[in-house]
Amino acid sequence: MSDAYVTATVVRAQRPSSVRPGDTATIRPDGTIEGFVGGVCAEQSVRLHALRALETGEALLLRIVPEAGGETAEEGAVTVANPCISGGGMEIFLQPVLPAPVLRVTGETPVAAALRELAPRLGFDLGEEGEAAVVVASHGRDEEAVLAAALEAGVPYVGLVASRRRGTAVQAAIGAGAERIHTPAGLDIGARTPAEIALSILAQIVAERRTVVPPEPAAAAPAEAPVATAIDPVCGMEVVPGPGVPELDGHWFCCEGCRASYAAQHAAH
Repeated sequence: MSDAYVTATVVRAQRPSSVRPGDTATIRPDGTIEGFVGGVCAEQSVRLHALRALETGEALLLRIVPEAGGETAEEGAVTVANPCISGGGMEIFLQPVLPAPVLRVTGETPVAAALRELAPRLGFDLGEEGEAAVVVASHGRDEEAVLAAALEAGVPYVGLVASRRRGTAVQAAIGAGAERIHTPAGLDIGARTPAEIALSILAQIVAERRTVVPPEPAAAAPAEAPVATAIDPVCGMEVVPGPGVPELDGHWFCCEGCRASYAAQHAAH
């Protein structure tokens, strides 16, 4: 998900907040914030919930209120109590922007050509890295090696354009895990022409993506791992540990003020 990011837009701000409606920022998968949507304390909440929006792929309205308390959630919105912000409350809309799903098509057949023509219109990127789907339409050429590699890589959708009989034979040759191969690829819509077959395959891929949780690859990318958090021991805020976030004695803080308060309290003891 290196191309993924979240756009944060301030939609409402109460005085004396330092932000104004329309202020924007971009949050990268590593937590880097480019732009301005609030001071360092507000940034901690923006960073945390932006990274969570990347996990879910769902847009979110983040409300930050200047008071003590916990976090409350409702459909499409989260309210975070932040006693450290110096001004009024604010509302920030977080919109995840995810890279287009990659469809790898193998083969030079009419069906393969139809897939390459139609797939971009449905928002797919034709490539060979980070595939969401692999479809083999090569009339027997290099089928088993490509299918086996896709299965081993944990590609969510693997399809083979073949007759039911030949598809079963290919599955048997591959062995373990081959039951995941969709063959004949595509939904049964009575497709006959290459374009109709391509349509049925893309419909099946869309249906799988909308209803099935894809299998995890053997080694998930760090950016796709659940967001690791820590609790500021002074104000109780949830923060994302990392570069630029204040830290002392293994504790992470929302701002330098909380770290200084912690240091002063423990120096007295």
